[in-house]
Amino acid sequence: MRVITLAGSPRFPSRSTALLTLCQQALEQRGVEVTPWNLHNFRPEDLLYARFDSPALLAMKEDLAAADGVIVATPVYKASFSGALKTLLDLLPERALEHKVVLPLATGGTLAHMLAVDYALKPVLNALKAQEVLHGIFADDSQIAHYDRQPELSDLLAARLDDALSTFWFALQRREARLADVV
Repeated sequence: MRVITLAGSPRFPSRSTALLTLCQQALEQRGVEVTPWNLHNFRPEDLLYARFDSPALLAMKEDLAAADGVIVATPVYKASFSGALKTLLDLLPERALEHKVVLPLATGGTLAHMLAVDYALKPVLNALKAQEVLHGIFADDSQIAHYDRQPELSDLLAARLDDALSTFWFALQRREARLADVV
């Protein structure tokens, strides 16, 4: 199985990227091949000027085509996900997430931003024709310590993330079984 992680934070290191790192480690322990992508893989002018032929975008689209699942993580600013992430997602083909299982993750300063996953990010992921967009995880800043080193999650967040990754894992297995039945 192959999974892409996509870090939508313009900052590095960041809390949302720390969540992706922990997801990558957990999935790799299950034998999943994980390819990390983040906004820093793209030249700002390629995103800003919508260069659909940029080498990084073409490489990401190739990785995406071969992936079974995607985990997207973003900070929440002003009650919505990262504008730079939106710019990148806008450059993807309409069916870029077709046949993919997607797990959205978000971080923000307060719980007041919690609904950004459901009302801002998920509609965009659905518009890209994701096969299945799982229930996302929102973490407020107080739940992630030392994100710039070895991240430490609050017990509650660690349990929620573990549950979400288990659900993601089972969804990937269901997808694989359906594909095997078709062949």
